[in-house]
Amino acid sequence: MLKQRNETGNHAASDTVPVRAHLFIDGRVQGVAYRYFTQNVAVSLNLAGWVRNLPDRRVEAVFEGDRRTIERAIQLCQEGPPFARVTHIETLWHEQPEGLTDFRIRY
Repeated sequence: MLKQRNETGNHAASDTVPVRAHLFIDGRVQGVAYRYFTQNVAVSLNLAGWVRNLPDRRVEAVFEGDRRTIERAIQLCQEGPPFARVTHIETLWHEQPEGLTDFRIRY
C-alpha cells in the first residue's frame, strides 16, 4: 500500500523540478538486503539521497530528483529484493530538496 502526502497540500509540482521524497517502508525489510537494493535503484535512476534501518524494523529513505523518476523508484521499492515483503510505504513529498549529490547507506 502506498500512501503519499505533499507538505504544501498541492498535488503536483512539475515532473522535471527537483523535489525530495521521504519514505518510511514497513514489512520484512531488514535482514534481506533492502538497503542495498534501494541504493542500487537510486543509483540506476540517477537519484541522490540516503537509506537506513530504523530501530522499529522499518526502513527510512530519502530520494532527491525529478518527481517522475522518484515515483518509479518508489514502485521498485514496493517490489523490493527477493526475500523482502513490503506491506506499506508512507511517502512525504517536499518541494525543497536538500541538495544531496549522491546516494548513501546510512548506519
